[in-house]
Amino acid sequence: MTIEQLLDEPLNGWMKGEGPESDIVLSSRIRLARNFDQTPFPNRASDEILAKVVEELRKSVADLSNQDNHCYMFIDLEKLEPLERNVLVEKHIISPTHVQEPTNRALIVRDDAAVAILVNEEDHLRVQCLLPGLNLPDTLQLANEVDDILESRHSFAFHEQVGYLTACPTNVGTGLRASVMIHLPALVLTKQINRIIGAATQIGLTVRGLYGEGTEAVGNIFQISNQLTLGQNEQEIVDNLQAVVKQVVGQERAAREALMRDSKDMLADRVWRAYGVLRYARSISGQEALSLLSEVRLGIDVKLIDEAPPAVFNELLVVSRPNFLQKIARRPDIHSAERDALRAQVIREKLIDFKGGKDNA
Repeated sequence: MTIEQLLDEPLNGWMKGEGPESDIVLSSRIRLARNFDQTPFPNRASDEILAKVVEELRKSVADLSNQDNHCYMFIDLEKLEPLERNVLVEKHIISPTHVQEPTNRALIVRDDAAVAILVNEEDHLRVQCLLPGLNLPDTLQLANEVDDILESRHSFAFHEQVGYLTACPTNVGTGLRASVMIHLPALVLTKQINRIIGAATQIGLTVRGLYGEGTEAVGNIFQISNQLTLGQNEQEIVDNLQAVVKQVVGQERAAREALMRDSKDMLADRVWRAYGVLRYARSISGQEALSLLSEVRLGIDVKLIDEAPPAVFNELLVVSRPNFLQKIARRPDIHSAERDALRAQVIREKLIDFKGGKDNA
């Protein structure tokens, strides 16, 4: 994999597979926060110390490649254009925080992007592992394998009574944040989503938007994750979240069944109208595109729409984003009206391709 392929491909390698409950759960993620022993956290470290952290972790690329049947690539974020860094955010490879100050920040990424190690974000390194569907146990296993390789070379800050030491107190302990990205259009449509979010919050979970902390839930996509890492071991955190998400999946399925039973004609009209707008619109905003794509995906999942496969949703989630569109246009200064027109064009073309032929659209 080259950096060009990483930036240009709409779907990362791991996104092309299917996992458990993949009609509702888009992905499972495990993130481990780690810091070097006897080294100031990134927010307190000098540029010289941050540069040393980068160089130390650069040495781990060979270790990871030698013990994993995948290749890893080291990327200096400072050497990327701002647009390229933002594309990596839109593809969920790095966080919005990681691109705010690119100097002495880096990324180590596996050839399928299922593993991404963020260097000098909030912590010295954050190991992020992603798999499709509701598959937190396998994602945890992958994260622990990567963590073991890194810990064999580096000494991490660890306290026998507290656990791993992290920049943010909420990550102290295991340093683990488990999360799932989940598509809940029926619960939103039936106005049950606030109850679900409230219940999750009461049991120590947090619900965020498409790009994590500080973002809104557009396109009926939510991220559900553990809130604290202290006082529980890794397995308990993962088992708890897995169990809660299974319940949410069950409630989303029940809401979909109720809509199909009680309001099938209304739902069919709604999802086909959404498909029609996407199929023929000449200009569309990013937020409207995500909202309509969500309804089309719901229509596909409940077998009301057979014009496109579920994969169209995952791909268009990426290619309809502002920075990815600017990269397609090869114009970082593209005007918003031009971008909306390009978004509509890209969506039309993708839907035609999935349908299997060209027409006069």
